[in-house]
Amino acid sequence: MPRAGLTQDRVVDEAQRIADDVGLSRLTLAALADRLGVRQPSLYKHVNGIDHLQRRIAVRAKTELAGVLARAAVGRSRDDAIVSMSEAYRKWALDHRGRYAAAQRAPVPEDVDDQAASQAVVKVCADVLTGYRLRADDAIDAIRALRAALHGFVSLEVEGGFGLPVDVDRSFHRLVRGLATAFSDWTENSTTSRSRR
Repeated sequence: MPRAGLTQDRVVDEAQRIADDVGLSRLTLAALADRLGVRQPSLYKHVNGIDHLQRRIAVRAKTELAGVLARAAVGRSRDDAIVSMSEAYRKWALDHRGRYAAAQRAPVPEDVDDQAASQAVVKVCADVLTGYRLRADDAIDAIRALRAALHGFVSLEVEGGFGLPVDVDRSFHRLVRGLATAFSDWTENSTTSRSRR
């Protein structure tokens, strides 16, 4: 019989906290059981192993991140939306390092919930970029550029990759402003580039 008060939600909640504290790769069922004050076999009444647990964290993390980004962008457009959303992305990632790592996990094609959660993050980016009137391939290119730039910066920051004595906040702000400027003439640049081929 499951321990009183122990539910799948509580198990995943605690697993997320451990992942944020020590890193997703260091999350183990043994550590989780110890934190919850139960024996490890008791966890199997709530999760089907570490892969299932990480998948649950990933779906939750993607859903949470999409909500954070959407709230940051609401009522804003173009550069203001890009800046606000990007700052929210960075803050959430730095505050929830384990969850952020889980949110990068690609869903398997048959996992409908994970697919929907993944698409929710992409949709917020796409919605923010609609202010730049990007269409079709131009919009996809811009979404990829935005996600790659934010993820690359945040990943380096999380791993302590910025060792030079220059303000990291300043660098991030300039990166985001540079992206916003690029998106303002993204279509024009891509059309010019295609015409030169």
